[in-house]
Amino acid sequence: MFWMDKLIVIQHRSRISGRDREELSEQPRVFDFARQLHPEQKTLYATTRFFSRTAAFHSKTMFIRYAFLLIFNYLVISTFGHPFIFTSTGNNRRQYTKWTSPVDEWNITSLPRSIVPHLKPRNGTHQLPMVRPDAGDEGAGLERLKELKENSTARMLWYESSDIHSLTHYPPFVDKALKLFNLKQVAHEIETSVMSKVSCTACKAGAGLLQHYIQSGKTKDEIIKTIYQYCVNLKIQSPRVCEGVSQLFGVEVIYVLKRVTIGPDEICSFVIGDACGDVYNPYHEWEVEFPPVPKPAVVDIPLPKEGVPTFKVLHLSDTHYDPYYAEGSNADCNEPLCCRLTNGRPLTPNNAAGKWGDYRKCDTPKRTVDHMLDHIADTHADIDYILWTGDLPPHDVWNQTKEENLKIIKETVKQMSEKFPGIPIFPALGNHESAPVNSFPPPYVQQVDSSISWLYDELDVQWRNWLPSSVSHTVRRGAFYSVLVRPGFRIISLNMNYCNNKNWWLLLNSTDPATELQWFIYELQSAEFSNEKVHIIGHIPPGHSDCLKVWSRNYYRIISRYESTITAQFFGHTHFDEFEVFYDPVNLGRATNIAYIGPSVTPYNDLNPGYRIYYVDGDHDHTTRMVIDHENWIMNLREANLYDYPIWYKLYSTRVAYGMKGLRPSDWDELVNTMTNNPEVFDLYYKHYWKNSPVRPPCDPECKKRTLCDAKSGRSHDRKHFCEEVESKIDEGSSNKGWKAWLYRGFSVSDLPASTSNTVTTETNPKSNCSTEEQQLKSILTNQVDPCASDEFLAEIGGENEHRESFTYPKETVSYERDHQSYLVDQLNVGLNAIRVVCPWC
Repeated sequence: MFWMDKLIVIQHRSRISGRDREELSEQPRVFDFARQLHPEQKTLYATTRFFSRTAAFHSKTMFIRYAFLLIFNYLVISTFGHPFIFTSTGNNRRQYTKWTSPVDEWNITSLPRSIVPHLKPRNGTHQLPMVRPDAGDEGAGLERLKELKENSTARMLWYESSDIHSLTHYPPFVDKALKLFNLKQVAHEIETSVMSKVSCTACKAGAGLLQHYIQSGKTKDEIIKTIYQYCVNLKIQSPRVCEGVSQLFGVEVIYVLKRVTIGPDEICSFVIGDACGDVYNPYHEWEVEFPPVPKPAVVDIPLPKEGVPTFKVLHLSDTHYDPYYAEGSNADCNEPLCCRLTNGRPLTPNNAAGKWGDYRKCDTPKRTVDHMLDHIADTHADIDYILWTGDLPPHDVWNQTKEENLKIIKETVKQMSEKFPGIPIFPALGNHESAPVNSFPPPYVQQVDSSISWLYDELDVQWRNWLPSSVSHTVRRGAFYSVLVRPGFRIISLNMNYCNNKNWWLLLNSTDPATELQWFIYELQSAEFSNEKVHIIGHIPPGHSDCLKVWSRNYYRIISRYESTITAQFFGHTHFDEFEVFYDPVNLGRATNIAYIGPSVTPYNDLNPGYRIYYVDGDHDHTTRMVIDHENWIMNLREANLYDYPIWYKLYSTRVAYGMKGLRPSDWDELVNTMTNNPEVFDLYYKHYWKNSPVRPPCDPECKKRTLCDAKSGRSHDRKHFCEEVESKIDEGSSNKGWKAWLYRGFSVSDLPASTSNTVTTETNPKSNCSTEEQQLKSILTNQVDPCASDEFLAEIGGENEHRESFTYPKETVSYERDHQSYLVDQLNVGLNAIRVVCPWC
């Protein structure tokens, strides 16, 4: 590797405004202390000069800018017996901690780099999914989707999608009413990371209460006991879950809140994000520095050529293997994880856990993991390498220990090594591997009880089964690494837990934890100099609401700067089958990169187990290293439990399903626009998003906006910049949709004539307002028979009436939620009957 001709030093510039400086100066003791500790700003980034076949890089020690962002040298243990000084001048002043910043002498450029290709060349010819010659031709869309309809329903024998929603979910407006003032919603939102004002209010109340207890002098044990009592008395969780959560997380949260100088508004905006407002916090504003190297000119990416060598790549994510899964146990419990003997006996047969897994809050049984890996080894014997994007332990977050999580990691690594001998595996760290979950202290935390070295050191040992020894240094520091896969092709694995806003350690100091992003820039710049293409793997997608806003913003800048070097990104975490498009920050109409978010192996929750296969542009003179196509494979969990015979099958291949010419960033951006304007294409995507789950919820306009905004948002908590156009188009398309929309908007009289005229006419003569071919297509995708469809048309698509007569929904497979909804549904019917008296057309 060669470097620049002379040393160039870039000084780190503070982003605090003059107004904020005046506010900080109101606390003279703290500010003077900061000035004494930091008499001058230090170098943050440097690039070095060329030497003949050698590289020299000088990195000065990096210091923190403010006293409030100083890195802790020692953390308190259970007795809080570390040498911290607490001062207070009056009852109205918060306690704060004076501490000394530890010296971090970690030198990025002195580390060994992977420069020997890790993947041995194999037969690079793979049978790619067949792509129709009419791909991209809108005129062929109807025929293609008809065939998709026939193929997809062949695996779904025991339900009709039109009946699913009424059996398994409350009506939307009733569901919203039930959630009002429901504290269990807070627990659900924390699990799903879809936050609302309810979670924001609860967060502020909780943070304020804890800070009040801390300032009033309560001990750690007293506060933990209070947390437990609140959890039990408010029935947020079961007593044993409340006890485990308060003990596991209480110590860490109390420790952090005792040392931050911000209030509940700033804390909850930091942790929750958009739902809690965008509260400006100068103590958590920072920017990475780029080397003074001009960005290469952007070149249009060509379409993939047919018949070129490819890599066949397996992507596994979110296994969540549960060693204590018990067939027949209670699957309908009131805890974050069910289907264990400790959940007791099921009250009804429908509440019993299935043999191969369950759609409710249950993780993956060992037999299902074994069966999937055997199937992959037999069906995809020509895999070149594997991407493994984390989350191995189950969701029993209240009951986890370091020893238990390490045991699961070791067992899973051993299993993967035995099932895929000789195949390189590139892992990334998930947020569930730590105990407690989401707890990833930065490297400067070195105390035995608080340090994360127990996990990173073991990962270095286990990952050494597949990775070269050159990555050991960065794995032990922060669980990230860089490996040269083939000449001109590199994979970089990032530890995305340093962007996790549920990682409370980041409240102390969120400034580039473990110097990961600055190391990331160094690797990308080196790759650019060497004409290498790079794939990024990680766990939490950078545009997800779980990713810290400031971290995600800096990551987005890095992707934009090195868009010619990074050709694909791969993540997990959400459990869904989805993607994120990245755009030019200067021109949001130009897509620059794509992040693939792989489906989960676990069915947790309401999902079918799945995995993904990519076909990557391989070794040839004009390779782009882009993903040429990918296909998703799933197992129908309902059928597997019903027949005791799991079948893994290909749900779809991307280019065929959506008629895409390629999988370039511009192609994905075009797909988002198509789904915004074409409900049929979105419905197909939504089915794939849920992995063809028979218990997937209905998707109203708000759901559609959220789903498509996720696809456009590679930068977290910044939807206003990416989603305004999509949301406005969906709002326009969802207006005047009949009596439900009219009722939801508050009995708006202005909508009444439009909704009555069409409905009454249709009721009088069902075929007087016959649908177009486009509307008939919609009926195909939603398993509904169009009254205007001719017998010939029904026969052409497979005979829906015959299909419905042949396959009825067995009583034993009725949704487990129906018993709980019976009273509510009766009350709802009373209300609907009253509406029909005054609204017969409804």
